Amino acid sequence: MDIAQLATTRKTCKAFDPNRKIPAEQVEQLRTLLRFAPSSVNSQPWHFIVASTAAGKERLTAGTQGTFAYNAPKVRNASHVVVLCARTDLDAAHLDALVTQEEADGRFATPEAKQTQHNSRSFYVNLHRERGDLGLWAEKQVYIVLGSLLSGAAALGIDACPMEGIDVAALNAELGLAGRGLSAVVMVALGYSGDGDFNAALPKSRLPASAVISEL
Repeated sequence: MDIAQLATTRKTCKAFDPNRKIPAEQVEQLRTLLRFAPSSVNSQPWHFIVASTAAGKERLTAGTQGTFAYNAPKVRNASHVVVLCARTDLDAAHLDALVTQEEADGRFATPEAKQTQHNSRSFYVNLHRERGDLGLWAEKQVYIVLGSLLSGAAALGIDACPMEGIDVAALNAELGLAGRGLSAVVMVALGYSGDGDFNAALPKSRLPASAVISEL
């Protein structure tokens, strides 16, 4: 795989073909990519909501009203839309679930190794809680997933449009996220370029390597 070729040809889709759907097998690959994305100390401070039905996508347009109305057609016409959410707290139940799953997956040779992992993760969670930036820390992990999702979609020949232009409060209310200890961070529309996708024909533009990369 030529990852440089993917990077230089991937473009943000501005209009989707409503008649083209992502094959189920590729959707499963993307779901796996979401689950196995990396996070600091394997904290996995996230949840992903995937909408593929007309009714499901229509609910997501709650976050594309008013100022963000320009994103509504993308949500409606995309094959799938993913809402990447951050946990608003990493409580004891979540930390226990993580270490229990790690144990079930065979990551600990001894009980001491399990306790060490649990203590280490709890230390960093508590550190960020004390600093008052636990939510920001969780959002940073969500953006790692976003990068993985965009690259993975490109590798499968799937077009994508990440959208921060959303009304988070309205989307949280529509999906009842606060009651689940979650908050929306960013949405990603996935599918295939359609009529009106002006960006598809434009050359890609980035600053030269010398402006953004330094060697030591």
